[in-house]
Amino acid sequence: MSDINLDEIRDTLVEIARTAGKIILERSGRVTFDDKKNAVDLVTEVDKAVEVLVSDTLRSKYPQFEFMGEESYVPGETQLTDAPTFIVDPIDGTTNFIHFFPQACISLGFAVERKPVVGVVFNPFLNQMFTGVAGKGSFLNDEKLPLRKASKLSLQGSLCAIEWGTDRDNDNYEIKVRAFESLARGLSQGGGFVHGFRSLGSAALNMSNVAAGTLDSYWEGGCYAWDVCAGWVILSEAGGKVVGGNPGQWETPIDGRVYLAVRGADAREQKKYIEDYWSHIKGKLVYKH
Repeated sequence: MSDINLDEIRDTLVEIARTAGKIILERSGRVTFDDKKNAVDLVTEVDKAVEVLVSDTLRSKYPQFEFMGEESYVPGETQLTDAPTFIVDPIDGTTNFIHFFPQACISLGFAVERKPVVGVVFNPFLNQMFTGVAGKGSFLNDEKLPLRKASKLSLQGSLCAIEWGTDRDNDNYEIKVRAFESLARGLSQGGGFVHGFRSLGSAALNMSNVAAGTLDSYWEGGCYAWDVCAGWVILSEAGGKVVGGNPGQWETPIDGRVYLAVRGADAREQKKYIEDYWSHIKGKLVYKH
């Protein structure tokens, strides 16, 4: 990886993100859409057009690298390898984009040996450009992350990002709902008594806000590598940690599909937080790769 200029790649991705961001902002709330899998798993012509823009630009400038995008992904055929790979979600938060709700972004990641090393997440609605490069920190616009010195990390009193997901009629959904209930319940009933939940509707923005310290954690099952690659770098460079979303899974691959992301804090606090969070998950989330 020493011969790859990660700073140059970040700058290229920032430029692409700004170009794509103008399209996203202009077309939000003005599109038709199709169901991909069901009535809450949506795609628009803008998702597809933005991915073509990103793919064409990156393949032209970096023909030696692989490319994986949400809209060109073929289940059972597209495989993430150890080769340097751009991992792209053209619009993360498509439902928000359709409704002109200002929490949608383009998520541009770069991985080497299946490890995220560059991340750019741009929300054009709020002009928020999150960036991260392995070993060089992460930023929101020009401000280094996290945005403030955070208080002690503990499950009780934390603000947690969650998502319901697109599968809502199977065991995974039931496990999620039971976990949400347990995390919210009061201490006298054995609950986590968290301050509250937030659902931004975008994995990349959830992870980026955990990196910023405005959220304490994000638990998700059902995401793909393009949902988390860019945010993973940004979070890690801000002192955060990504582990498996199922109890006991301290290491998880980028395409593991089940994640728990925790903001930066003392390592012992992070460990206790993760273990406390896991204690409220009864069962195991399982998704096909």
